Amino acid sequence: MTTGPLRVPPAGTLADLQALAGPLLDVTLDQLRTVLAVQEAGSPLRAASMLGREHSSVRKQLDTLNRAFQQACGEALVIKQGRGQDYLFTPTGEMAAGVARGMFGDWLAGITDRRRHLGAIVTVATTEFTVDFLAQIWPQVEGEFTRREINLNIVHVRTRDFWTHLDAKSVDLVCGSIPAGSGRDPALDAYDVIEWQREDLALITNLSVRELPVEVVDQQRLPSVPLLAPAAGLVAEFLRGWYGSDFRSRLRVIAEVDSIYYGLALLRSNLIHGALLTTDAAAQAAIEGRLPGGPGLRLIRLTGFSPALQVLAGIFARKGERNLYHQEHPLNLLWNAFEEQARGR
Repeated sequence: MTTGPLRVPPAGTLADLQALAGPLLDVTLDQLRTVLAVQEAGSPLRAASMLGREHSSVRKQLDTLNRAFQQACGEALVIKQGRGQDYLFTPTGEMAAGVARGMFGDWLAGITDRRRHLGAIVTVATTEFTVDFLAQIWPQVEGEFTRREINLNIVHVRTRDFWTHLDAKSVDLVCGSIPAGSGRDPALDAYDVIEWQREDLALITNLSVRELPVEVVDQQRLPSVPLLAPAAGLVAEFLRGWYGSDFRSRLRVIAEVDSIYYGLALLRSNLIHGALLTTDAAAQAAIEGRLPGGPGLRLIRLTGFSPALQVLAGIFARKGERNLYHQEHPLNLLWNAFEEQARGR
């Protein structure tokens, strides 16, 4: 287990604090939180609603802070403007809010880091279609987590966002999917990866055999097929790899869908006739009735696309982070359970 370097206050800092005007030293974290709420909401009334407290309480805190900073700096934090107008933050108020925001961020980051090192909590992010990965390995670790009162925090994340959450350290592990070729992907060098499964994309269509008289579509034919496709996310990354960043201008996208359920609903409604791009497993589930597909839908395979890409579904973690912790740390317990399950597959 490692800890960060001890932050020693610069020489004279404590003495300088002692010399500050007394009221400023009495400022509380709750008062600073109120300042941030007023800045975000615009007024004490809306801030009170946000904080779940009385309007008079927020006004009283602002008055107290204004007096403290007036005495310490010569300028209040906020100024009340005309009726119905947002409060005006002075330069001193902007400074104080910025310091408070940074301080709260440091506190939260520090507490999260300590909880992570001590193993009190582990946060796992999953997409809708990868939550089952966690469900499969949970019985292996549930007893130990319960015995040690470890909090498993599960959060939903979209494919397009999970790298951001992982890099920001707001989650410890991600169960998700990415487009991947057959070779080494340099973009994954910064992460530890357990490959769970690979699959292709496919089409679900309500087009008749006369309208689309094939069972397989290749890279040359796809631009002529009326498509239901998202503007961002996993499927969009495939299209970007195959047709470039301007893929929407090269394809017949008749509806933008960011959820397979919305796409299937459009196909069932017969309001539009086209083909929904999705993973092969999801397409199979819709055809077999395990997803709300409906009668009259067909599955069309994709073939002959370059570069050759597949959906790599797996578990992702920050490179080498698990090595900082002992083997019985909950992050390692989860990772080892995922690895064992993946080998069994």
